[in-house]
Amino acid sequence: TANLLSQEMTESREALTIVGDPSSSGLVSVAADHGRASSMPVDVVFPVLHGTYGEDGTIQGLFEMADVPYVGCGVLASSCGMDKVTMKKLFREAGLPICKHVWFLRAEWEQKRASVVGRVARELGFPCFVKPANLGSSVGVSKATDKRTLAAAIDLAARYDRKVIVEEGLDAREIECAVLGNDEPEASQPGEYLIHDQQGAFLDYTEKYTNTGHVEFVVPAPIPKPLAARIRRMSVEAFKAIDGTGLARVDFFLRRDTNELLVNEVNTSPGLTDVSGYPKMWAASGLSFKQVIARLIELALARHEDKSRNETSL
Repeated sequence: TANLLSQEMTESREALTIVGDPSSSGLVSVAADHGRASSMPVDVVFPVLHGTYGEDGTIQGLFEMADVPYVGCGVLASSCGMDKVTMKKLFREAGLPICKHVWFLRAEWEQKRASVVGRVARELGFPCFVKPANLGSSVGVSKATDKRTLAAAIDLAARYDRKVIVEEGLDAREIECAVLGNDEPEASQPGEYLIHDQQGAFLDYTEKYTNTGHVEFVVPAPIPKPLAARIRRMSVEAFKAIDGTGLARVDFFLRRDTNELLVNEVNTSPGLTDVSGYPKMWAASGLSFKQVIARLIELALARHEDKSRNETSL
């Protein structure tokens, strides 16, 4: 999670507040203690940020107000990509298959705990996975195996968001696909997370961000070519369903019992580290990391140029 409006200058360690300046198509930094203001001309912003304020449309809104080009999805797609409830509604509207789920507000949980637990048990059964609707990196996510652990899992998720979503537990392979583009996006070779230690059997925060050795990311995913082509096609459809631009990673479940392919979610700010799947999938598809970064900057500038064609006054 990034709190971006309070940053520090690298050299002087002086606290700054960053605000948009649409009059000059840039940003203005204001020293918090002395009130000194200085302009920051911007060619393009590359927001390599995760979580609240960083990928939920908030910082993207600042860039829009400042009228500066920026890499990645816009305000609408970023907010929809963060909210798992809204995202699944858009997937369903687009005709994309999704897993069974229920959602409710924290207020409902606090007032009708027994009713909520009963509804989840009745509609989804166990095991199931409980998540804050608006968060990422598996923060606040836990597995429930009975009504007691379900209540504890909901309590945890409700600490992070006013909306809680519960998804059916599936015996499924976890496959990902990278998307790159604006109006005509392209999809990469799919990759797959292979879990060698089935003790936890799901990718929690530790598995995603530390090298435990329990999980291996393989690309291309060991799947038939027709299935890989279908995943790439559905990735583009999911990306378009949230009005995505720039980049995203689309996550899938492939059920082991039925081979049914389900869209899980779109991540509009995928990791770009040396252990992240997004650059690995594009490398397997013929694009180096340097080429991906250059393409993302080109897409940001192209989208900003297209936006400049819009009339905003009568």
